[in-house]
Parts: sequence; C-alpha cells; structure tokens
Amino acid sequence: MPAHAPGLSQLPVWKLEDAKARLSELVRVARQRGPQRVTVYGKDAVVVLAAEDYARLAPIWTQPSLHALLSNSPLRDLEISPAKERSPVREIEL
Repeated sequence: MPAHAPGLSQLPVWKLEDAKARLSELVRVARQRGPQRVTVYGKDAVVVLAAEDYARLAPIWTQPSLHALLSNSPLRDLEISPAKERSPVREIEL
C-alpha cells in the first residue's frame, strides 16, 4: 500500500460516486483550487491535480537515486583503506 503524502488529509475529499457523477466539476475545481482527493469505501484512492501541477512535480520523480549519483561520480574509483588501528578491549568478569 503506498504511503500517504504529507498534507494529504488537508485536501478536499470526493467520494468516488460523486467524482464520477460530477467529473467535469472535479476537474474544474482541481485546476482552479488545487489537488482534490478521491476516496473509495472511505479510503484514499487517488488525487486529481491540474496538468501544470503534475508537470511541476514530475521532475522530482525523475531525479537520480543516491546510488546512481555515487556510481557516476568522478571519485567512484577512489580506493579507501580501512583504519588498521584496533580499539582497546575491556575486560569484564562473567
């Protein structure tokens, strides 16, 4: 199950049957006032948002992962040797 985005509970809510019956209004409201949440059986299902909002958010999802950034780093071939110093061991009675 996908995690809920912060602030999702603050979005206006539409029941699925209302969203279906009033789709044109739902689209108009999403374009004018911002994202609208649609629920199915009382649980969050989807968020309807304007194409402009999606276009603004989409580049966030296409950013490379940390692994990809490090793999393509100019320092990727840098050899790092672990420290050879041993930490002192504490004696305890058992």
